[in-house]
Parts: sequence; C-alpha cells; structure tokens
Amino acid sequence: MNAMIFNAQDTAAGLPYLRLADCIKELLLDASVKVPPRLVHAISDTSSLFVMPASDSQVAITKLISFVADNPSRQLPAIQGDVVVFDALTGQRVCLLDGPTVTARRTAAVSLLAAQLLAPKPNGKLLIVGAGVQGRSHLEAFAQGLGVSEVMVSSRSRASADALVQHAINIGIEAQVVDNADEALAECSLVVTSTSAQHIAMRARPRDDAFVCAVGAFNPRMTEWAPEVCLHMAQHGRIVVDTRDADHEAGDLLQAGLDVSQFASLQNLVLNSTVATLKTGPVFFKSCGWAGWDLAAARCVLQGMRGMS
Repeated sequence: MNAMIFNAQDTAAGLPYLRLADCIKELLLDASVKVPPRLVHAISDTSSLFVMPASDSQVAITKLISFVADNPSRQLPAIQGDVVVFDALTGQRVCLLDGPTVTARRTAAVSLLAAQLLAPKPNGKLLIVGAGVQGRSHLEAFAQGLGVSEVMVSSRSRASADALVQHAINIGIEAQVVDNADEALAECSLVVTSTSAQHIAMRARPRDDAFVCAVGAFNPRMTEWAPEVCLHMAQHGRIVVDTRDADHEAGDLLQAGLDVSQFASLQNLVLNSTVATLKTGPVFFKSCGWAGWDLAAARCVLQGMRGMS
C-alpha cells in the first residue's frame, strides 16, 4: 500500500476550517481516543523537538516536529516536521501530512470551536496580536466560521503586520495595522494572541464581552499576557483551557499563580453544553496544543480522501 504524501498546499486543502472544527468536536466525543503525554526534548534554550502520538479505533498518528523560536530571523519557519498517519488495524502507513500546516490549521480550528461555544459577541471586530502563521490561520478560520468582517493587526514586525492586513483585504475583510495592541482591546470583542511568547505582549484588560484566545505560550516558561490580566480574568470572567495538559503547560496562567486544574476544558464544554453558559463576562481560552488535535486533522483528511474515492 503506497502512502500518499501531502505537501503544504494539499494538506491545507484537506483541512477546511469548519469541517475540521466539526472533526475536533467529534473526536472529543469519541471514547476510543488515546493520547499519551507528548515528549518534548529541549534542543536548546529556544528550540525543542516534539514527538506526539495519538490513536483511536481506526487511525493512529505520530507528529514529529521541531520548534525553533528565533527561526523567523533566519527567514525560516518556527515549526517544521510531519504528521505520519497509520491504519490502526493493519499498522500500514496511509499518508504523510505537512506538520506546520496541520499545526496552524488545527490550532485555529480548536480556537474556532471554542469561540463558537463561548464567545459572548462572536460577530465583532477581531484583534490579532502576532502576524505570523498562527495569526493568518486564525484570521481565515474566524472569517469563515464566525463571519468576521473587520480585523486589527499588531506585530513587532511591521512587514508581517502589513502582509497579514493585505491578506485580510484580499479575502474581503476590512483590515488595518495598529501600533498599540493594548489600546486596540477597547474596540474588539474577539482577540487572538499568537506571538512567540518570549515576552509579555498584553498588559491591558479585555472588554467585558471579549473572547480572548491565547495560543502563543505552550510551556510553563512562555507567556503573552501579564499575570495581573490573567488574575482579573479568573476573578471577573472565566478561563477555559484546551485540554488537561494545560494544567502543567499554560505559562500565562501558571506564571500568574493560578491553579489551572480548576478551569474547565474544551472537552468539558462539548460533553456538557450547559457549562458554556454558566458564567457571564469576558472569556479567556488558553490553548497549548495536543496530539488529539492532530489526530482530528488526520481524520478530517481521511474523510476527504474517502469522499474522493
């Protein structure tokens, strides 16, 4: 059996955001899903190798990627690698997916699902802080899934901000660059922070009707949001995490001294939809990543492959 090899473009085509968000929701309802803790091997202070297996009753995957925080300064992507997809019954390799594309699209689709469940005002203006790959994928996912029509972009790199604004305009969204992301919070009910999380990027409080999706920090040493903002969100709004792995990985929350295990996970919300409406106020969704999301992406691609056969 010859495995299909998907390049970045093919992988993206197999992962439309709305269908992928549905696949993520379906995965959270599937009792056969098994996801062991990911192996994170530190290569240096700013780079790591990730080995992330997962399986269900029909599909098994392993994601093997490297993360090098300062690669953008070398004109190289921060994330590189692959997702290998196997038939769980026979062990045969079915396909090979582009790792960075899977990471970008499944992370944005997780955020989209969280926004669909939790955002107090899902059709408002969007602020994106960090104009890299994740900023672009979240722009596309929120435009397609929430109908976002206005976006403000903040980035340490003016060239990156300008490029993302131009992409937004190209897909029919009104867009502008803003110099001060903290000030822009007052205008936006949707906020995505997708920075390199090497330094605090946000110090102001979001609006009372805000949905904040923080995706940049995925280990205890990384942070995007000031501790006092996280404490405010815990006291006056609500915090939801993507998985229980965030209990020991959510740097923004851990550095604020919060007990992350007390916060609901996305699976809690999917299994009990009433949990999503139990509290009013701003919502802070902390996403750290999980191999289960990559498994959902593999399932999404396989659905598409079966549909073409």
